[in-house]
Formats: sequence, C-alpha cells, structure tokens
Amino acid sequence: MTGYRQILAVPGMASLLGVSFLARTTITAVVMALTMYVVLGLNMSYVAAGSVAAALTAALALGGPLLGRMIDRRGLRTVLLVTVVVQAVFWLSVPVLPYGTLLGAAFAAGLLMVPAQPVTRQAIAAMTTAEQRRAAFALESVQGELSYMVGPAVVILCAAKVSPGVVAWGLGAAIVAGGTAIALLNPPLRAEDEAGASAVGRPPRREWLDVGMIAVLAMAFGTTTLLSGVDLAIVATLEEAGQVSWAAVVLAVFGLTSVAGGLIYGALPRPLPAWLLLGLLGLVTIPAGLADDWPWLCVAVVGTGCLTAPTLSAVADAVSRLAPASVRGEATGLQSSAQSAGFALGSPIVGVTVDASVPAGGFAAAGLAGLAAALTGCLLSRRRPLPRPPTPARRESARRTDVTHVQ
Repeated sequence: MTGYRQILAVPGMASLLGVSFLARTTITAVVMALTMYVVLGLNMSYVAAGSVAAALTAALALGGPLLGRMIDRRGLRTVLLVTVVVQAVFWLSVPVLPYGTLLGAAFAAGLLMVPAQPVTRQAIAAMTTAEQRRAAFALESVQGELSYMVGPAVVILCAAKVSPGVVAWGLGAAIVAGGTAIALLNPPLRAEDEAGASAVGRPPRREWLDVGMIAVLAMAFGTTTLLSGVDLAIVATLEEAGQVSWAAVVLAVFGLTSVAGGLIYGALPRPLPAWLLLGLLGLVTIPAGLADDWPWLCVAVVGTGCLTAPTLSAVADAVSRLAPASVRGEATGLQSSAQSAGFALGSPIVGVTVDASVPAGGFAAAGLAGLAAALTGCLLSRRRPLPRPPTPARRESARRTDVTHVQ
C-alpha cells in the first residue's frame, strides 16, 4: 500500500478524489431519481420512466466529447460554470415540468452534465508520473465502484421518506455542490512538461484517434456492456429462483469484490494489458450462469467483481497515455461516451437473450460481449499505422508514452 500513500501525498490528489467522489456519487443516481419521480411523482409507467432515462443516457454519450473539447479550448472553470447552471435550472424545474417537457429537458441536462469523471481522469494524468498512474487510476476506478454502490441506494432510501420532487431538488443541490467544489479546486489538467501543448496547437483528430485509440474505446464499450448485462442477469436469475429480494446482497458482493480487485491491481509491480484483463473478465462471467440461488451467485460473481475495477483502470490509463495533452479532454470524453453507450446497450442485449433462453444465457451473452471487445482491442492494437511526415503537432503528439503493451 506504499504506492497508494505516495499517490495520496501528491499535492491536491486527496482533495480531488474527495470532491470527485461527491460529484460522481450524485451523478450515478440521476437515472434512479428520474425513474422514481416519473413512476411515483407523475404516476406513470416504467416505460415512460425508461424513456426519460434513455434520453438522459443518450445525451451523456453525445455530450462527453463535446464537453471535453470545450475544456481543451475554453478551460475547466468555464465548462463547469455552464454545466452547473444548467443542472441547477433542470433539477429545480423537475417537480413542475409536464412529462413531455421533462423528456426534452432530461436530454439537455444529460448533454451538459457536470463532467466529473472525465475531469478526474485528466487531472490524474496531469498530476502523476507515468509510474504512478496505474495506482492512481486504480483508486479512481475504486471510487467509481463505490459511487455506484452509494448513489442509487441513497436515492431509494430518501424516496421512502420524502416526496420524489424533494429528492430531485436534493440531488440537484448535491450535483451543483460537487461541480462547484471541482471548480474551486481547479485541478491542473496538464503536467508542467505539457504546458507547451497549447502553443503547439491541437493535432488533427486523425493523428491521435488512430487504431490504437479506437482499440481502447472498443474495450471501454465492451467492458460496460458486460457490466450492465451482468446486473440484469443477476436480477433475472434470482427472479426465476424466487429470491429477487436477495439481489441487493449479490450486487453488494459484486461491488465490494471489485473494490478489492482494484486495490490489489494498483499495488501490483507490473501492469497487465487491458485486452487481457477484459478477456479474463468475459471468461469468468460466462460460468456465473450456472449458479441457481443467491448464495452460489454471490460466489459466482466474485471473479467478475475482482476483474472489474482493474479492467476499467487499465482502459483509463491507456487513454491518458495515448492522448496528446492538448486533446486529452476530448479523448477522455470519448471514453466516457463509449462507456455510457455500453451501459445503455448491455441491458437490452442481455434482456433479449434472457427472454429467448434462460437467465444463464444472460451471463453468457454478457461474457461473450466482453470477449468480443477484448479480441477487437487485441487485434486493433497490433496494427501499425503508416508513418506520416512530422509536423509541429505531431512532434507534440510524439512525446506520448508508447502504450501498446497496456492495450
């Protein structure tokens, strides 16, 4: 754990992770809060609630690279000011909006969501050395797992005590507080030796969005497709066994083993390729479908959980190393978009499989999706682009660390 103490000793790192955890925990709960408001506050169906959630999720995927590009060009505080204001207006208005207007407003709010996760990743890349980044991104992935465990659960507990409209106001206030805290902290997004990146200019997108970056983005998409599908497969398995009330316990085991796996991975002396971690994640997920009751399912998801945070941290590390400093915001935004798209598609893919077969088929579909993404990433990362004549932008890009072994 000496490496983690060194990471937390980096000036501003502990504050960054603390503030980011607040912001990310609230953001992970937005879909749950809107679902409960539509179902309980507006007395509408889950289909209607799902439409609002889908609008917000689609906008999150579209907005990631746009906000990242704005950060690269206009700076962090400008983007945070805009997004914080938009979130304040949206969440204050939620309890008074009719359903049709809420649908459009949710899309706008997702498009301009406070970019807590991409900013945290950019700041980690700027504040750490190449040797420290794996441990730092492992902590970031653990933070993400904890936020997904805490955020939706807090919203559900609060909704049992107060009205869904009040929950929406409280969640909005927390998002605004998190975004404001990040703006006040104003973490550096470029290292000192990258300060000349702005003067050099942005490299053309074709120079950095190459097969290597596409390989990493494919693995980001595949990882969250798998994870989203596993969540649904767990619920489907327990529903068939008449034990759906135990789903929270199984998901808690899943989350806690992911936290443990992330911490162990960050402390290892050497990294593992992201495609290998994702391939192993897919392989251990498929046999989880053999479990037919909650105690065995708790055991079955341990392997998947232990590899979740390591895979996510390896992908984040690869993106930070492949992206030149002057476009790192857009690159991390693309990563967030790929992961949001995976979360959105994983559940429907597994849902169709479960309906057409048995719950065990859901784990198989999720695992095979991960294996397909790992194979794609492995094959793409081994391709070598044709050399191009050097330009000032390419000379800045050439200072990137070679991360073929990470992919």
